[in-house]
Amino acid sequence: MILRTARVRRRRLGVATAAAGLLATLLTAGPAAAIPDPGDAPARSGAVSARQQAEAAEAIRSGEIPGVDEIVHSPNIEHLANIPKDALPGTNSDLAFQGRYAFAGNYDGFRIFDIRDPRNPRTVAQVLCPGSQNDISVSGDLLFLSTDSSRSDDSCSSTTQPATEKSSWEGLKVFDISDIRNPRYVAAVETACGSHTHTLVPERRDVYVYVSSYAPNAAFPDCRPPHDGISVIKVPRKAPHEAALVGFPVLFPGEGPDGGGNPGSPTNPGVSKTTGCHDITVLPGKDLAAGACMGDGILFSLADPERPKVIDRVQDNVNFAFWHSATFNQKADKVVFTDELGGGVAPTCNAQVGPTRGADGIYDITGRGDKRKLVFRSYFKIDRHQADTENCVAHNGSLIPVKGKDLMVQAWYQGGISVWDFTDSRRPKEIAYFERGPVSATQLASGGSWSAYYYNGHIYSNDIAKGLDVLRIDDRRTDPAKRVRMDELNVQTQPDYFADFDR
Repeated sequence: MILRTARVRRRRLGVATAAAGLLATLLTAGPAAAIPDPGDAPARSGAVSARQQAEAAEAIRSGEIPGVDEIVHSPNIEHLANIPKDALPGTNSDLAFQGRYAFAGNYDGFRIFDIRDPRNPRTVAQVLCPGSQNDISVSGDLLFLSTDSSRSDDSCSSTTQPATEKSSWEGLKVFDISDIRNPRYVAAVETACGSHTHTLVPERRDVYVYVSSYAPNAAFPDCRPPHDGISVIKVPRKAPHEAALVGFPVLFPGEGPDGGGNPGSPTNPGVSKTTGCHDITVLPGKDLAAGACMGDGILFSLADPERPKVIDRVQDNVNFAFWHSATFNQKADKVVFTDELGGGVAPTCNAQVGPTRGADGIYDITGRGDKRKLVFRSYFKIDRHQADTENCVAHNGSLIPVKGKDLMVQAWYQGGISVWDFTDSRRPKEIAYFERGPVSATQLASGGSWSAYYYNGHIYSNDIAKGLDVLRIDDRRTDPAKRVRMDELNVQTQPDYFADFDR
């Protein structure tokens, strides 16, 4: 049972910190003179009105929300550790896992943790390689990073420059991590409109990479509509330096200069125009994928990984502003789509925005084969209102693998981390939570959990501002997941937990 009263939520629970004297080695994959590049970081603060400041101060005083940086959580959550930022000061982003290691993206590069002891994660390496968002994944001896910001070249010592420059570079970078303490940069592939996120479709000999990118600004030369597909890269495992673009399948064919995606405003006010995809989640064991593509949600077949085929497409022009990410349930008869209303930098977890915008949309998958359909069932959004100084909206999460149940852990930026149950797709409910109070009570400041994932018995969160958090959930509903052990986890390459990884 979660205690929701203001008094209980105000109880100070403390912060577990890394052991004193933690040493980290900063590895530069380019010249030693490379320095973290602030040009890639999103705006970290913004003015709020005097009324909003007063409301935030009153909410903290009354106990309606936690105090600045104060930690609160449900009784079934334990906060085991927090490892602050170190040599990479940029925005923390996504996470990937392999064996006893966690790989944490950062706008300035990436950091590798040894998580053998979840209460005391140790830094193994930090690699300086600026290029937002540095979305990250791993497969075997290979690590992949996405660059979706205009760079002077493809090196790790590149600098930011205007996107209108013809020499600008954006795309995918590949590292060899066979020596985990000394990652080696081995390849780069430029892609149209950059690589905002990417998704691995691993094969035995090769790794296919689906690169998602979109055009927020048509002034960028390689983002001009119709930018209506994804880039497909093939990376030979034994010769990653031969990585190459093998196709650009069009997912939204249509007449006219903009292709066939959602036209967005003014046709659909408040909805993003579809000019590409933000994120794709694949189920390799079922040759199935779900795409979150700005104004559209899609379901597609991976029977031919170089030529994915769309089998259904849905829109929500009332409550969804920006289709951001997707998560299947274990049986692949449901998919959760997130709406990143406000782009992740706005306060949308409040009474004014309400419970159906900036939320999750839960869809059942009906039918079979290429006749499968996405059928909307309900919305889920945390009901713990946040201050107007806190960026908060649905963001990255993963399944918690329990047979017969559909359980998920999810990041909500400064809304914290939510564990929720969507077994009944019409009646989702939260069963646990963890959050910090606002980064600031007077300024709209970016912070909170970017990604929260379940891996081998623990929840790991990469907090934009505060670093890596490790949590443990003790609850009869989630306890069976502690027996599921995985050798590798990239959440957007969703595993068949019980067929492949139940040990």
